[in-house]
Amino acid sequence: MLVVSLLALAMAGFGLAAWQVQRRAWKHALIEAVDSRSTAAPVAAPGPDRWPRITQERDAYRRVTFAGRFAHDRETLVQAVTARGGGYWVLTPLVGGRFTVLVNRGFVPPDRRDPATRAAGNPAGVVRVTGLLRITEPGGGFLRSNDPGADRWHSRDVAAIAAARGLERTAPYFIDADAAPNAGGYPVGGLTVIRFSDNHAVYAFTWLALALGCLFGAKLVWQRR
Repeated sequence: MLVVSLLALAMAGFGLAAWQVQRRAWKHALIEAVDSRSTAAPVAAPGPDRWPRITQERDAYRRVTFAGRFAHDRETLVQAVTARGGGYWVLTPLVGGRFTVLVNRGFVPPDRRDPATRAAGNPAGVVRVTGLLRITEPGGGFLRSNDPGADRWHSRDVAAIAAARGLERTAPYFIDADAAPNAGGYPVGGLTVIRFSDNHAVYAFTWLALALGCLFGAKLVWQRR
């Protein structure tokens, strides 16, 4: 019975090792695709006809551009931790002719939370924003839920923010603005971090080692019968 159990565990280990190899190939293809999208020439931000087909795998980090007027009176501050320290992302609706896009204009430290302290960086006319298309982040952050009623936000949840701010025809994604400077220095854009964990080779070797160990154990048990 022990031999059978060890052989079953070995087969499972070999299967999981093979699965991790496949996952590694998929992850590398994803990283290559994201690198290509994030550095390509910008394309027009997807309109309503394309919203149902937007996916993380196909569209995240695509370089896009969109023009409109910022509704600064409806901005939302989302808690953020960046290379510049803790503070907030400034998400502001950019109202175009046919629809609205939430734009993550960039980072502000706690002492710039009040819009009055960075009024110079809030343009009044039509602007064109270029940046990376990001997929909505529903719910909240790690162990912390968004609280729209208290206006406390831990993630960039597009649908919830649009509802809280009374926005209509809002795209289901947001745009991380690029590093083009804002007057007065804030918000600071271009801080998007593109990082993917890639530990599949380690996992594959681990499962393979466990499978071989089980085979060796099964052999020893069989020989001592």
